[in-house]
Amino acid sequence: MRTRRASVVVVVVWSVAIAAVLVAATQVVTFRQAVIGRETLARVQARWAARAGVEQMVAIMEFHLQNADPDDPMAVVRDMEEHAVGEVATGSWDIRHFLDGIEWAGPLDEGAKLNINTATRVQLLNLPGMTPDVVDAIVDWRDDNDEVEGLGAERDYYSNRSLGYRPRNGSFRSIAELELVAGAWPENVRGEDWNLNSRLDPNEDDSTRSFPKDKPDGKLDAGWSSFLTARSKQSQTSSSGETKLPLKGADAESLTKRLGVSADQAQAIVTYGNQANARPEAFLSTPLSQLAAGGGAASGRTGWADGTGGGSMGGGRTGSGSSGASTGSTRGGSGGSASVAGGSGGKSSTGSGQSATSGRSSAGRAAGATGGSGVPDLTPEQVRAVVRELTVDDFTKPVPGRMNINTVPEAVLKEVLDMDPRMADAIIARRKSRPEGIASLADLASMSGMNPQVLSQVATQFDVTSSVYTVTSRGRAASTGTEVEVEAVLDKSEFPVRITTYREQ
Repeated sequence: MRTRRASVVVVVVWSVAIAAVLVAATQVVTFRQAVIGRETLARVQARWAARAGVEQMVAIMEFHLQNADPDDPMAVVRDMEEHAVGEVATGSWDIRHFLDGIEWAGPLDEGAKLNINTATRVQLLNLPGMTPDVVDAIVDWRDDNDEVEGLGAERDYYSNRSLGYRPRNGSFRSIAELELVAGAWPENVRGEDWNLNSRLDPNEDDSTRSFPKDKPDGKLDAGWSSFLTARSKQSQTSSSGETKLPLKGADAESLTKRLGVSADQAQAIVTYGNQANARPEAFLSTPLSQLAAGGGAASGRTGWADGTGGGSMGGGRTGSGSSGASTGSTRGGSGGSASVAGGSGGKSSTGSGQSATSGRSSAGRAAGATGGSGVPDLTPEQVRAVVRELTVDDFTKPVPGRMNINTVPEAVLKEVLDMDPRMADAIIARRKSRPEGIASLADLASMSGMNPQVLSQVATQFDVTSSVYTVTSRGRAASTGTEVEVEAVLDKSEFPVRITTYREQ
């Protein structure tokens, strides 16, 4: 009897022990599932908080598309910076980027960089660490033929090395694609920004403790990607919010209504527009009466670093003796001394023999002045409208974007474009002095060291607005602090704003 009772006790004890183990195991599994569920929920909350930041930027861009102010091209940038940090019920977002060694709130303006599909050989060679063979290989990659340029590389080079790909023979679609080009190593393309998100991540500011190797100075050295982009795109919409008019083939009635010009002036513009090399920028350097008479734009070498034999842009490195300075940090550049006062001499090396401060352009002539053709020259305000509203771009296909004069960094102006440092400083000082930035490239006509021919050349490389922005939005869940980063490229060249690329990490 006692043995039976003992056996029952043992069975009961074992049953209780097994039950306890099962309960404990169930609790562990349930707890782990609860943790996983909590983390999953937190990631969802962080993801949608980050996406809310992207949608906030989309809403701001669309508002400014519908309420465009041509006199305040930086309004959209200011609004996006103001709303770069925000909250939703379950989390928050933070949008920022590094440019020219400075951290900025808001999206990255792709127009602040040089488009690799339009960069000249000289401009590419000015990049830090760039070599002639890589420059030629870049040109070979983007041109539409299989002829090797200098030290470059075409299809045979890649095929013989069994790389599994060949040159695109077309435009680059991303900066990451540059790493496929012969001689272009990721270390050169990405620098410290290994994930190409334009943000300084912890692993990119910790020396050699984690990949990649970096300099722990609180700044992001993004290599060539800090100077180049493949995303910028010229917009068919002007800063006034209207669709640009074609210079070639435009009708006089449309020009009269849009530009505020007389019928005679409109017809003169139509006549000039039918010429083979007509460009809106010509109105910055040549009076309408001369263009209408078939005289064409004033000639002369601007010295732009475009591989055509010129020196620095504006020929400003000849020692004009100008003085006066303006210092301070500004959007897109760290600033520096800006020579904005007039100086003695100061003739540019444009070949025109014209004083840099003569102001002799269609923008600088008195209203109502006429030339030999009898057509009244354009007033400064009319020149602003012509440059803003007319285009020769073919928008049936993507047009690589020009650089935004209001956001392009000092390093791009001076190092890559090889612009006269005094002129670069003056441009930065000018855009810093007013919240709306530079509203029209025609406004630079009065700047010291800027003559009409140089201004016309500047206008072929720059604009005052941009149409493509990269939003790197980091969402944080309010419950756990979990973070999710969303990167979206927004194209506001037309309404509604489009998200052209999207990734999460």
